[in-house]
Amino acid sequence: MKKFGFLALLLLLLVLVHPGTGYAGSAETHINLDGNDLEISKDAQVQIVNGSVMVPLRLVAEQLGYTVKWDNVTKTAIIEQKGTTLKLIVNNAMAEASGKQVKLDNPPFLSGSTTLVPLRFVGEQTGTTVGWDNVTKTVYLTSPAPEIGGGDAETTVPDTSVTAPSNNGSNGNTATDRDTSTTALTNLSFVDNKLILAVNGSVTPSVFTMTDKDRIVVDLTNTSFGDSFHQNLSVGKNQSGQLTIAEYPNVSTIRYSLFSSSPSTIRIVIDLNSPNSYSLINANDGLIIVDLNGTSVTTPETTLPEVPVTTPPPATGNTDKKVIVIDAGHGGKDPGSSSVNKLKEKDFTLPTALKIAELLKKEPNIEVVLTRSDDTYPTLQDRSNLANKVKADLFISVHANSIPVGGKSNPSGTETYYTRNDSLLFAQTVHKYLSVATGLQDRGVRQANYHVTRETKMPAILLECGYLSNTKDEALLYTADFQNKVASAVVSGIKEYLGR
Repeated sequence: MKKFGFLALLLLLLVLVHPGTGYAGSAETHINLDGNDLEISKDAQVQIVNGSVMVPLRLVAEQLGYTVKWDNVTKTAIIEQKGTTLKLIVNNAMAEASGKQVKLDNPPFLSGSTTLVPLRFVGEQTGTTVGWDNVTKTVYLTSPAPEIGGGDAETTVPDTSVTAPSNNGSNGNTATDRDTSTTALTNLSFVDNKLILAVNGSVTPSVFTMTDKDRIVVDLTNTSFGDSFHQNLSVGKNQSGQLTIAEYPNVSTIRYSLFSSSPSTIRIVIDLNSPNSYSLINANDGLIIVDLNGTSVTTPETTLPEVPVTTPPPATGNTDKKVIVIDAGHGGKDPGSSSVNKLKEKDFTLPTALKIAELLKKEPNIEVVLTRSDDTYPTLQDRSNLANKVKADLFISVHANSIPVGGKSNPSGTETYYTRNDSLLFAQTVHKYLSVATGLQDRGVRQANYHVTRETKMPAILLECGYLSNTKDEALLYTADFQNKVASAVVSGIKEYLGR
């Protein structure tokens, strides 16, 4: 059994996060300690009280080899290890640690026969990484490494004092407090004109713009750079770094820094060449996305791609025929995301889109238009312009998802995105067939500000058919059988939506 320092134990009993209030304990909460799930009884479930996560005291303490005593008369829990004593009294917000009084966020309370406790204050003095996943209702605990020099030595807190860097005029402060973050930023990337941040916990970002120099600023409070971030990206001695962006003309650099150490706050700055709108996607699933595919950037009218398309029905013809535009995402110079084994997203989207088109061509009252039928690259404007020009009735863009390396989770599954409310029913109809046909996790219908689903004038959806970053999904995505299932599901959804 591992034995850590007393302060480390205290943090393991604490989750320094701010999930929404109102969540009560359920049979589906989890505690993951150093990668291992602890077995939780029905009356010892994690609960949320006034924004603090309350965890079962005895469960965590005894798993680490500590002695827990209970005084039923005074309702006092006593934890002892090597002469150190911690006393917590039910319904009392003051605790005693090593002879000192400690104020708790919330008083301990009984759930059945289990004492639930928050130990935020003590936890702030340790280097243990703690996170809360509000989607899976999981507490993630990672113990700090023991101090070098002795197997039973007390765990020490690393010195994380730094000077907060200045950000083009933003005032930096000399921080002397220890790192109090509850979440780790594990990776950062800029793909498809989107800033994608992978985090190992729950965080509510603050996003705003600066107009003196065109910038979009993302602040992640109670967040620090994770170990895997340092493996993927360069962080200098002043706790800062940057990426130079060449593929997207309106973005010059992405800068990141430890902006403050009290509380630990990471600031990410997107340097723009001109004002740009954005949308924020944060489902507390380990990914934070700032989507720059907005309408503020003025782009010249582009020529429609020279790819074979089916001529739409004339206005005087059969008015019952519906025009469906199928868009194979990416293509040509834009390969899209890469899979675990370096396969390209565009090599999934094109054959899948062609299979959908072939099935639709068998429907007598449907005309099919492809945005591309080979390895060419129509721009986003090309795709939406084409759909609008042919007066399409429906628009579907085919994609596969991916997350940066280093996130706490490795998601699998299908998602269907829409932007405008007039596309919601179409998204729901197609998605119910898609999620069943793929056999992957159903990650739901979601709203996002994608160009092709925003600038088209008909119900428009974007399909994420699986995760290239997940080995299970990747193994399926590039098989003809899986692609045929996707195609059949999409056609079934289209036919139901059209009442065919």
